[in-house]
Amino acid sequence: MSESTELSRPGRGTARALSALLFGTGTLHFVVPKFYDALIPPQLPGSARAWTLGSGVAEFAVATAVAVPRTRRLGSLLAILLFIGVFPGNLKMADDWVRSSKPLPLKAGAILRLPLQIPMILVARKVYRQAA
Repeated sequence: MSESTELSRPGRGTARALSALLFGTGTLHFVVPKFYDALIPPQLPGSARAWTLGSGVAEFAVATAVAVPRTRRLGSLLAILLFIGVFPGNLKMADDWVRSSKPLPLKAGAILRLPLQIPMILVARKVYRQAA
C-alpha cells in the first residue's frame, strides 16, 4: 500500500488519537508515579510502583501497536482489554477520594470519570473495526 493510500484510509485520525492518548498516559506513569501508585488495589501482589511502571510500559506497547498499521487491529483489541483492566484502579480512586477530605469538585470528578472508560473502549472498538 502506498503512503498516500495509507494517509487516506478511514480511521487513521482516530487511531492516531487513541495512540496519542495511550502514549500520554503511559508517560504520566513515569512522570508522576505516586499518583498512579495510589490507584493500585492493595489485593494485587507486589509493590504498587511495580504495577504503576508495568502499566506504563503496557500503555506504551499498546500505543505503539495502535500506531503501526500492520498491528493496529491487535493494538486496538489490547487497548480495549487495557481499559477494562485498569477500571478497578479507577474505582479505587473514586472510593478513596469520596472517603477523603478532598474538596467536593475533586470527589465529583473522580466519580464522573468512571463512565469515561466507556467512550475510550468504544473508540478502541472503532479503530479495531476500521483496521479490518
